[in-house]
Amino acid sequence: MRKSFLTITKISAITACAFFFACKARLQPSQANLLPNKAAFKETVNGGQTELFHLRNKNNMQVAVTSYGARLVELIVPDKNNNPTGVVLGFDSVKQFIKASAKYYGGTIGRYANRIADGKMSIDGVPYNLSVNSGVNSMHGGKNGFNLKLWKLVESTPNSVTLSYFSKDGEEGFPGNMTAKVKYEVTDNNELKFSYEAVTDKKTVVNLTNHAFFNMNGEGSGEITDHLLKINADKFTPLNENLIPTGELRNVANTAFDFRTATAIGARINDNDPQLKYATGYDHNYVLNGAPGKLNYAATITGIKSGISMDIYTDQPGLQFYSGNFFKGQDVGRSGKTYEFRSGFCLETQHFPDSPNHANFPSTILNPGETFKSTSIYKFSAK
Repeated sequence: MRKSFLTITKISAITACAFFFACKARLQPSQANLLPNKAAFKETVNGGQTELFHLRNKNNMQVAVTSYGARLVELIVPDKNNNPTGVVLGFDSVKQFIKASAKYYGGTIGRYANRIADGKMSIDGVPYNLSVNSGVNSMHGGKNGFNLKLWKLVESTPNSVTLSYFSKDGEEGFPGNMTAKVKYEVTDNNELKFSYEAVTDKKTVVNLTNHAFFNMNGEGSGEITDHLLKINADKFTPLNENLIPTGELRNVANTAFDFRTATAIGARINDNDPQLKYATGYDHNYVLNGAPGKLNYAATITGIKSGISMDIYTDQPGLQFYSGNFFKGQDVGRSGKTYEFRSGFCLETQHFPDSPNHANFPSTILNPGETFKSTSIYKFSAK
């Protein structure tokens, strides 16, 4: 009898333990740290050591940022079934980011985001020749923009990190010694907040943004053409064959560029429109509605399969929508899958491309004694 009792007790204990660990295993995905290993982001770049910072909120939204290019490495949010889902394209180490065919994954872009025609501009009649790295144009700050630099840590907390970079006078052809800062902050409203600052000792131009490639169905999940996109803009800036704005502010009504109501990205992407042919899809700046300099609603995009939505708010006048037209399967991401044609998109809050050469565009001039400040918020939900 005693032996039977002990046997039953052992079985009950084993069953209880199994039940406990099974429950723990079920809870594990939402509670675990799913971010890349910090050790893989310790490399010597430009004479200093890179770092990785893990951020999270009380809802277990998780974000990873590296000091290499002040770069957004990973962003994990729950899908409609509460499964943690990484929605940013990227890699598991600094070495992979360095070797990637595209150098902009998640990077902070500067000194001037987007394109400047022929790498030329003038300020107060003084001409400047900028670094050319995209055909005949200067793009995203030139050959060695801010996304390739080692940024210094200013402050780090469990839910935020602030990084800074000092850009010397003449770097990539831009005038003025400039100090730029970016703060990444995760809020308990499932927001990722970007706060930018810049100061200069000489009159210059500035246009800072983040170049994250997103897929709301999950990194490595395939094309983004089924995503529903809404952009709060009545106009966009059409391009010439070199992808430089013509200077026109064109109405989106009755064009393939009308996303004022939620529309699938792929619904009109193959329309017979010269603008789409120039860019092999969408790679256009939208003129956002709303009061200049105020935090305005800019866009919403939703992954149909995951149910994850991202709402964007910004005080910037423009939003660059890029539909991943130049992915060619050259890079293998965190999922182990290659990034194929249109497997990711960008929605970059910014000033307009080539603004220094268009007097009718909002000015990007920064004067000594002034501080450039900008805020953008990417808010996530799922249903």
